[in-house]
Amino acid sequence: MTQIQAKTVQPDIKQLVQKLQNAAPKRPSVVVMPDFFLDRIVAYPKDLHSFINDMARIAEQKGGNIDGVPQKEIRGGNAVNTASALAKLGVKVHPIICTDKFGYALMKLFLEGLDVDLSHVKIRECLSITTAIELHAEEGKVNVMLRDLGSLEDFSPKDLSPEDFRLIEEADYVCIFNWAGTRRFGTQLAEEIFKRVKTKGRGKTYLDTADPSSNKAEIPQLVEKVMLKHFVDILSVNENEAIWYASYFEPEKVAKHKKKLKTEALAKECAQILAEHLDTRIDLHTTRFSMSISEDRSLVVPAFDVEVKQATGAGDAWNAGNIYADSQGFKAEARLTFANAVAAYYVSSLEAAHPTLAELRGFLLSKSSKTFSKIW
Repeated sequence: MTQIQAKTVQPDIKQLVQKLQNAAPKRPSVVVMPDFFLDRIVAYPKDLHSFINDMARIAEQKGGNIDGVPQKEIRGGNAVNTASALAKLGVKVHPIICTDKFGYALMKLFLEGLDVDLSHVKIRECLSITTAIELHAEEGKVNVMLRDLGSLEDFSPKDLSPEDFRLIEEADYVCIFNWAGTRRFGTQLAEEIFKRVKTKGRGKTYLDTADPSSNKAEIPQLVEKVMLKHFVDILSVNENEAIWYASYFEPEKVAKHKKKLKTEALAKECAQILAEHLDTRIDLHTTRFSMSISEDRSLVVPAFDVEVKQATGAGDAWNAGNIYADSQGFKAEARLTFANAVAAYYVSSLEAAHPTLAELRGFLLSKSSKTFSKIW
């Protein structure tokens, strides 16, 4: 694909609200794989420099406490977070994931009241756990994640049953998240599952790998065996992921862009590079805008400017909105605006709540043309 000039559009909120009010929603069947994490959020109330100083002080005195640090345990994992957001929008979701008995009990609690089919969950030995340390920075909250992958690290196609494969063949969307966390067999999992969809299934394939830096040695295999094999209908990336994968295809070009472009502009150029090399729709989501490139069109839509109260999970909420809007046949502008709204609702919620369609309509009605981020 040759490079296409990106068009930036201002979202038409009224038109989107009317679309949501008048349409009879379709109810797609969505398979999400393969991760559930117990996330512990440690909201350190200062910046990185203060955090390091406090750690050093405690270590020098041979141990001790730092009081006044709010903490909470929440639902985590890209697949399960996306499942939660999709279910709130009325989608029938089928997670095929691995966890232990305690994790399964927690998942049932976290997803209580939602139409999520847990009959395909795999009970293994180890729970996946993340401790996210939230720190204050000039650009807002940032988080450093300390992960124990647990049984996810070894999850593979061999863990799937004939019933799982039947479900995959019948689903409207089959989504693989957190390839980076399925450390040993992630590429094999994506290759086999997506190939199965393309040869025996009827749905679309959706890939969001999460930060590939922890599994960077496997990037060439993922690109060659999955991305370049026409197995992926939609590749969802954030700024970091776009830069990593574009660097695989054109490292010198990306290196030059890094010297003169800020992160958002660099990510936009990297998404264009991906579109030139892959026969896949590229969907980029950033803190300031989202972008979609397919066939002969490249569209940029600004994000909603909201007060950020959640430092994790925005990408999962965005993916859920993107999948839902795609399933309803929304055109690119409405689809990106819808996905941006789902993410904005989530990150501005004190309770880390995903919206229902009714709640999202209320959110959109409360916004105006002045509530969008400045992109460049």
